[in-house]
Amino acid sequence: MRTLLQTLRSVRNFVTSTAMDIQVSELFVPVPWGEIRGRVWGPDHGRPVLCLHGWADNCGAFSTLIPLLPKECRYVAIDLAGHGRSSHRPLGDFYSLPTYVADVRRVADALQLRKFSIIGHSMGGDIAGMFSALYPEMVDALVILDAYGFFPTDLKELSKAMRQGMDEILQFEKKTGQERVYTYEKAAERLLAANPTLSEQSVRILLERGLVQVEGGFVFSRDLRVNFKYILLNTLEQSLVMQSKIQASVLVVLAEEGFDKIFSEPATRKFCPTLLQGFQDRNDTVARVPGDHHVHLNKPEVVAPLVSDFLRTKVLPRPNTREHKL
Repeated sequence: MRTLLQTLRSVRNFVTSTAMDIQVSELFVPVPWGEIRGRVWGPDHGRPVLCLHGWADNCGAFSTLIPLLPKECRYVAIDLAGHGRSSHRPLGDFYSLPTYVADVRRVADALQLRKFSIIGHSMGGDIAGMFSALYPEMVDALVILDAYGFFPTDLKELSKAMRQGMDEILQFEKKTGQERVYTYEKAAERLLAANPTLSEQSVRILLERGLVQVEGGFVFSRDLRVNFKYILLNTLEQSLVMQSKIQASVLVVLAEEGFDKIFSEPATRKFCPTLLQGFQDRNDTVARVPGDHHVHLNKPEVVAPLVSDFLRTKVLPRPNTREHKL
């Protein structure tokens, strides 16, 4: 039986061999309830690019993509609150897109970032879209991977969805059971069952930050409360108004077998063409690539050329221009 140490070592070796000469370090940002953790890739004075992972993932989701992107950038990939190695929100708090946006601002302030780019996958893409709308002066380029930048709710379903989210968290607070303990192999099986688009290697990369060792085995590090429906939601009209506030250049990369087909609720899916048209009307770029929802992690070579060309065109400094410092 393969031990966790052997597995994690193989993952680190995979990431290191892929990264070659890219410097990688751990990130610690204090927040009022604990800390936001993550990884930083690239030179100290590289162009700052913040990377936001999807729901129930962690910053390891960018471990295979970042080494294929421009080496002139400094990539800050964070574990969102309640994910990976970042602290869980205090008891009684809710998880929502606006609170994640506030966390992004906390990280940016801690790192003294005045202007930077964002790459966001899935939920991270929605967080990135909202942040770029609320703080347009801070974002110069936005890459949205298999998402639409916003996640509208039908106005007729708004009250029902908000109540569902409240009921879920209130019921959860009444439970006192301990979290289930797994062997490493069973944890990998569970993650793969919940995310069938992940490759075996991708599962092991995510588990590096997604498990905590306890007596008798391992528990998932993420906060179970991230599973519940948000209680702060936007309608399509609100989303389009927010979209119009974005000043950054935008690249949307959609997977042909991705979010549209396997994650999007029917009530939400009908809004996707309108959101895409909104980006196209702004002369932003919308591209489709072969692959599934985690194509950026499973097959980063499919996504990397699009993202690299976009960053080089939109944000990398030209001769005789000053680089942004992290």
